[in-house]
Amino acid sequence: MARMAGRRALLAVPVLVTVTFAVFAVAAASPFDPVKAYTGSAGLTASQENLDQIRANLGVDQPLVSRWWDWLTSALTGDLGDSSVMRQPVADVIAERIGWSALLALTAFALAIVLGTALGVLAARRRGGLLDRCVSSLAYTLEAAPAFWLGLLAIWFFALELGVLPAGGLTDTASDTVTAGQVARHLVLPAAVLGVSQLPWFFLYVRQGVGDALEEDPVRGARARGLAERTVLVGHALRSGMLPMLTLIGSRVPELITGALLVETVFSWPGIAAATVQAATSVDFPLLAALTVLATAAVLLGNLLSDLLYGLADPRVGFDG
Repeated sequence: MARMAGRRALLAVPVLVTVTFAVFAVAAASPFDPVKAYTGSAGLTASQENLDQIRANLGVDQPLVSRWWDWLTSALTGDLGDSSVMRQPVADVIAERIGWSALLALTAFALAIVLGTALGVLAARRRGGLLDRCVSSLAYTLEAAPAFWLGLLAIWFFALELGVLPAGGLTDTASDTVTAGQVARHLVLPAAVLGVSQLPWFFLYVRQGVGDALEEDPVRGARARGLAERTVLVGHALRSGMLPMLTLIGSRVPELITGALLVETVFSWPGIAAATVQAATSVDFPLLAALTVLATAAVLLGNLLSDLLYGLADPRVGFDG
C-alpha cells in the first residue's frame, strides 16, 4: 500500500506542474483584463501611466513563462502569492473558505454513498419490482438534472413554499455569531441537493453489482444452507457487489467539485465557489492557479482512495503488483 501511494505521489508531481502551467496559459489567452478587474470603475479615469504601473505591480506585464515560473518557485516555498481580486494572500483566501467547502462536499458525498447503497441493495433484492422501477426511473431522471436546477427547485419548495429551511447563507440574517445549530440548518438544503445529484450513480452501480452477485453460485449456496436473507445480502452479495462501486468514488470527485461550486453559488454558501468565479473572471493568476491545483489534488487523491478501497475489499488485488 505504501509503495503504491509513493508511486502515485511521484506521478502527481508532473501532473500538478503541467496543470499550473495550463492555468497560466489559458488565463493569459483570456479576454478579461486583470488590471481593469483590479481597478474597477476607478480605472476608467486613471491615466495610462498609472495603469501601466498597476500592471507592473501585479506582474501581468511579464511574459507567460516568467509569471508561471515565479509563482511556481514561490509556491514551493509556501508562498502562494497575493490575490489581486480578494486583496489578501492566497493562502488566507483558501484557509477562510476551504473548511466550509469540505464540510458541504463530505456531507453530500456521505449522503450519496449511504443512501445510494441502501436503495441499491433494496432494489437489487427484487429487480423488476415496484421499488426497483420507481427508484431506477427517478435515478435516470436525476442523472439529467443539473445541480443548480435542483438547488433552485429546493429553495422554491422548502424555503419559499413551506418555509421550513433557510434559502441560503451560513447563519440567520439577524445573527452576528456562527453557531453549530445555525450551520446545521443552513447545511441541510445544499448538502441534500449536492448529495442527490451524486446519488444516481451510486444507486445504479450498487443495484447492478448486488443484483449480479445474487445470481452467483456462492450466494445461492449461502441461501441453500439456510442463512438469513440479511446475512446473504450484507455478508455475501453486498461485499461482492460493492467492488465496482468503490472505483466510482474516485471518478465522481471531479463531478462532486463541479457540483459543489454550482450549489455553493445557488445557496450563497461561503466556500471557494465565489473565489473561483472571481479568480477566473478577473484573471487572478495566483488564486486561480492555487485553486486549480487544489481541485486537481483532490481528484488524484480520490483515484488513490478508490484503488486502496478496492484492494482492501478484494484481497486478490495486490497493492504492489
